[in-house]
Amino acid sequence: MFLEQIIVLAVIQGITEFLPISSSGHLILVPALTGWKDQGLIVDVMVHMGSFLAVITYFWRDVLALTLGALNLLRGRMTDHGRLGLLIVVATIPAVAFGLFVKKTGMIDAVRGPEIVAWNAIIFGVLMYFADRFGKHVKAMENMTFMPALIIGLAQAVAIIPGTSRSGITMTAARFLGFQRSEAARFSFLVGIPAIAGAGVLVLGEAISDGATISGDAIITGILTFFTALAAIWFLMAIVKRYSLTSFVIYRLLLGAGLLYLAHTGFFAEAGS
Repeated sequence: MFLEQIIVLAVIQGITEFLPISSSGHLILVPALTGWKDQGLIVDVMVHMGSFLAVITYFWRDVLALTLGALNLLRGRMTDHGRLGLLIVVATIPAVAFGLFVKKTGMIDAVRGPEIVAWNAIIFGVLMYFADRFGKHVKAMENMTFMPALIIGLAQAVAIIPGTSRSGITMTAARFLGFQRSEAARFSFLVGIPAIAGAGVLVLGEAISDGATISGDAIITGILTFFTALAAIWFLMAIVKRYSLTSFVIYRLLLGAGLLYLAHTGFFAEAGS
């Protein structure tokens, strides 16, 4: 890959993976605007690894506490973090089930079009606005129970459809349920850890099946993704502690409108030809 492609992929993947602005909405533009070839499965693996390590690094205290909570569960002792770990598992199950369903049925190929991505960016952006504008700020992580975790998990499952944004829809669900903005973001990231890890394992399995090998370009892309993803997490957590999500909503609306305009002018059809 060219140096420019490495940098662009790392920046876009790292930032849009965690900001609630739809990674697929941006990634659909990259090959259309640049004409670059697909980066390959190994680069996808390294990108997922960089994103995964970024979450682990930022939330290392939570991850350590959850790990200790899991160990206590194995000893038959329930702790607050052990309970939280179980709720994260509950929230992960819908995404795993739906992900397997769309993979087996091939349904995901039917919802990858630019216009679908654009409308999802807009529709779920509007839902994010109403959730953040009218959702109460009364619940913290300690108030998380089975039903809210399941609802957030169902929302995360919907994020498999391009244009939705995993972090965006899980934060939207949490805000509708009355969780404080920063707590909604925190739970969204923690729930995303097994989802990102699982996606990375699936892509790695495909890469191994195809006989792919790890290149220096892939390693560099993964490292750069780690730093951009870490910056994105830090930025979002800083924003939600002080401001609303309106700026992200506006960005999503502009992104969706731009994609619709390009789709209706035939831009993507020309780029793919």
